[in-house]
Amino acid sequence: MQLVTLLLLTLSRQISTQFPRQCTTVNALRRGECCPDLSLVVVPGSDRCGLSSGRGQCIQVTADLRPHGPQYMHDGRDDREQWPLRFFNRTCRCNGNYAGYNCGSCRPGWSGPACNQPTNIVRRNILDLSREEINRFISALQQAKSTMHPNIMIATRRREEIMGPDGNTPQFENVTIYNYFVWSHYYSVRKTFLGPGQLSFGGIDFSHEGPAFLTWHRYHLLQLERDIQDMLQDPFFALPYWNFATGRNTCDICTDDLMGARSNFDPSLISQNSIFSQWRVLCDNLEDYDTLGTVCNSTEGGPIRRNPAGNVARPMVQRLPEPQDVALCLEVGLFDTPPFYSNSTDSFRNTLEGYSDPSGKYDPAVRSLHNLAHLFLNGTGGTTHLSPNDPIFVLLHTFTDALFDEWLRRHNPDTSIYPLENAPIGHNRRYNMVPFWPPVANDEMFVTAPENLGYNYEVQWPTRTLQVTEVITIAIVTALILVAIIFAGATCIVHARRNKDELHQPLLTDQYHTYSDDYDSIPTPSQSVV
Repeated sequence: MQLVTLLLLTLSRQISTQFPRQCTTVNALRRGECCPDLSLVVVPGSDRCGLSSGRGQCIQVTADLRPHGPQYMHDGRDDREQWPLRFFNRTCRCNGNYAGYNCGSCRPGWSGPACNQPTNIVRRNILDLSREEINRFISALQQAKSTMHPNIMIATRRREEIMGPDGNTPQFENVTIYNYFVWSHYYSVRKTFLGPGQLSFGGIDFSHEGPAFLTWHRYHLLQLERDIQDMLQDPFFALPYWNFATGRNTCDICTDDLMGARSNFDPSLISQNSIFSQWRVLCDNLEDYDTLGTVCNSTEGGPIRRNPAGNVARPMVQRLPEPQDVALCLEVGLFDTPPFYSNSTDSFRNTLEGYSDPSGKYDPAVRSLHNLAHLFLNGTGGTTHLSPNDPIFVLLHTFTDALFDEWLRRHNPDTSIYPLENAPIGHNRRYNMVPFWPPVANDEMFVTAPENLGYNYEVQWPTRTLQVTEVITIAIVTALILVAIIFAGATCIVHARRNKDELHQPLLTDQYHTYSDDYDSIPTPSQSVV
């Protein structure tokens, strides 16, 4: 009994994505089924998805089959299409607050063996943390970088080659917790391999340049946060954020006691006084991926590169976004607009992602907010497929997510405003986000976090300053109101004097009704009698 209780307590915090170690076997891949047993059983398959305890059941995967936008025209050539059907067509569906690849974990916002204990953590500004809290966060990142993920293995070949040269050796590798965070981002943006001797197709991105930018990165962060909570055995560990909207040309968190200062020996490297100078980059062999069709594996390469505001060839990316950019962005009323891409205008998503100016107007020359913050870092963090290698990525995206959550709170949109079809591939409302496992659709993250995902932000949002045209308009309106008040006052004075004159005519006033008295007592067709 104690063993069962211990197992349930361990599983209650488990959260996973692609692919659970139990599903990387020859048998699971050939059957296309990833429905592991929850408990230790004598007969394999007798407790799939926790069926015996009512946690869940093994069902057919539901994948989005609706049409996508015209940006991708190589249908049938990419493993990520209709995710995850190329790999598995059966998965666990969990009941109630249960979740996870075997229904052994809880939905975000819930904890405990029965997943009936609500939890809510607070994500705070890293600059507001105590020295002890900062040290604990940096230590947690370092531990995640070096700790093997307990549940996940990554695919290192495309599906057609996943069984290995002999057809019986699945091509998967172990990966650390933080490197899985890096790999999953890479996998969502990698090019489509079209075959030997052909250029790979780069016009595809399952996590950027479309509505899923915000929902995908939200789940991406949630997954890392839960993995670190499990690693630390602390359900209240919370990722902090970096408020990058300072308008400065310096990085206020790029110090040795935070995310690492600039090296004195090479301005593109991190100071040796920071633990992050020892980190090595994953997924940087683009030439092999694009020409040989290989997939990033767990092999690390060179150091993190970072040179904030150092791109002298592009002055526009030498300064961070302004606080007013945040205020303007939050006023954009539509979540997204056709063609639901990086050229959408009056789109909150495209504005926050940084392809439109802060007021929402699309401008191909503009890079703002999220994009500008990445480009400002000028190095690993400014390169899409590598960016999570720099741990500032975590802090940058928690603030981006805070903006997303604040917009949801202010505008209270219905899920129906999220495009159901014709968004870029991977970005439709019901598309399962690549490469997360078990499948989770975009609209599942299109909710306010405190009420639905178990976390909230502690943020002081800037108020928008008035523009010159708005100041002029207010001045004109104020002047008109003042003129109206003066006119009304003058009219009252004249009327009072007339009444005073009438008091000196007693025969008319005392003995006769005036014509105006009788007239005013008779309702006219245009006068309300209510």
